[in-house]
Amino acid sequence: MEPGDDFVAARRVLQAARSLVALTGAGISAESGIPTFRDAQTGLWSQFDAMALASEPGFRARPERAWDWYAERRAGVQRTEPNAAHRALAAFEQRHPGRLRIVTQNVDDLHQRAGSRDVLRLHGDILRVRWLDPCPLQPACDTDAAAAGRPPRCARCGNLLRPDVVWFGEVLPAAALAAAEAAVARCDALLVVGTSGSVWPAAGLAGLARRAGAQVLIVNRAASEIDSEATQILRGAAAALLPALLAPI
Repeated sequence: MEPGDDFVAARRVLQAARSLVALTGAGISAESGIPTFRDAQTGLWSQFDAMALASEPGFRARPERAWDWYAERRAGVQRTEPNAAHRALAAFEQRHPGRLRIVTQNVDDLHQRAGSRDVLRLHGDILRVRWLDPCPLQPACDTDAAAAGRPPRCARCGNLLRPDVVWFGEVLPAAALAAAEAAVARCDALLVVGTSGSVWPAAGLAGLARRAGAQVLIVNRAASEIDSEATQILRGAAAALLPALLAPI
């Protein structure tokens, strides 16, 4: 089947962009088998209490339960592999150094394992940990020194480890958000892949790109809350569309 006019036009925009930003969400990782959080039928928050597992008060109330839940999520990430969409982005980045910046809402490492180097993480890294509270000692305690436990606890200061992800009620890492906004504000094209567009401030990046004069191309299986910001929308699986959109001409 020959590509349609919309596909050809989208490919032309991406290939011509001197500065391209890819904003990726849960949908791209779902195609590798990692459950999304927000899908109404299959998302994790349709099965679990988000505030009990992904907020500071919930973690403090029952740290063992939350720690075990994240341990299962980490194991799931480590069992999965990057899919064709992750690999297509990495291959484009390697062919065109300096032209592509990836901004991801995902807390997995699939972009990195596919070979992408220039990845901004807005919501943290589920495979990393940090202290629940600021360490009161100088020098600060090393997280590697935490004693075994669920969650592990520091033998020196008593601090608990927590996942290095952004929970409900927390702000995004300031440096990562500022870098993402700066990249979007100066890009020629923003490629939005697999996001519902319901999580802010990441969802605001599409509007920022449009106001700065960039083309906004959305690749998604279903409608999103930021479709109105798009200059073009392609419906379908990222693993099917991105390799063709980003392949060498």
